[in-house]
Amino acid sequence: MQTLVRDLDLTEIINGEEVVGPSPFGKHQNVAANLYDIVRQYIKKHNLGKLYFSPLDVIFEEEIDRLQPDILFIKKENMAIFQDWIRGVPDMVCEIVSPGTYKKDTAIKRAIYEKYKVPEYWIVLPEFNAIEVLIIENGKYRTHSYAEIEGEVTSNVIEGLCVNIKDVFE
Repeated sequence: MQTLVRDLDLTEIINGEEVVGPSPFGKHQNVAANLYDIVRQYIKKHNLGKLYFSPLDVIFEEEIDRLQPDILFIKKENMAIFQDWIRGVPDMVCEIVSPGTYKKDTAIKRAIYEKYKVPEYWIVLPEFNAIEVLIIENGKYRTHSYAEIEGEVTSNVIEGLCVNIKDVFE
């Protein structure tokens, strides 16, 4: 009898504890797809690296912290961390906050990303049509760019990237 390996597993390990999240709602997926399309086109045009979407494990530390950000970016010079999963620190991670994931995404995961010094963390809040881009400075996150309802956010890691948030939330 052959054992089947699950290809779709929404289990994360957060601070050593297994956490299984629900699959995202349609609005979450629409926002994720819009943002992914915008950023991917820019990255591809400028040959900057690769963009990935969840579920894809980012293993910071075996059995301690294994997360699945909604979107993540790895610069082409850092692609060695892309193996079976991502083993190391991506250059940018993005979490799209759903009802019920606010604390997990904005506090718990933020602390983990900060601990491992992920250079850039995007927090997308569809309920408020808002995006906050955080960057690491002296080991702590600070806001680099923010927009809600209208306006643009910029990336510090993906040089020259400017995203009109209306295009993300349309």
